[in-house]
Amino acid sequence: DKALGDAFFTEARLFLQSIMRENRSVMDVVTANYSFLNERLADNYGIPGVRGPGFRRVTFAADSPRGGVLGMGAFLMPNSHPATTSPVYRGKWILTYLMNSPPNPPPPGVPPLNAAPQNGKVLTIREQMERHRANPVCATCHSRMDPYGFSLENFDVMGRWRDADAGGPIN
Repeated sequence: DKALGDAFFTEARLFLQSIMRENRSVMDVVTANYSFLNERLADNYGIPGVRGPGFRRVTFAADSPRGGVLGMGAFLMPNSHPATTSPVYRGKWILTYLMNSPPNPPPPGVPPLNAAPQNGKVLTIREQMERHRANPVCATCHSRMDPYGFSLENFDVMGRWRDADAGGPIN
């Protein structure tokens, strides 16, 4: 909804402003153990104890998987499909904007990802990508992008942590 979308934007803005204002290391953009949340955003992320509409700095628990912009809805949602995550979009973003090493555009005629069940089993996104990478032409680019994107696969489209997708456990 619009309120959550606005909260994603506000979280990212406040977070990046804090890095600049506090003269923090640029590495904190991806490693910081805090963010700025209100109750709506904290509920979305499954973080307890944040009440009210105002944003405040929240330090994550030591065992939290969150850190920096890569765990924020403002990054995760636009680098996903409308209803499913995309390790390709996420990996491509990381290569392009964090590593300054964008992948080549896909060659003409590359088939779309085949999400059809295999032997009656709904496949995880990882299994679908493995099937896609069986084509050597596809494997060339995906071998660079996919590891970065899959490192974020436990975050769903909206930035919530999950241990499984429609096809089963996320490994």
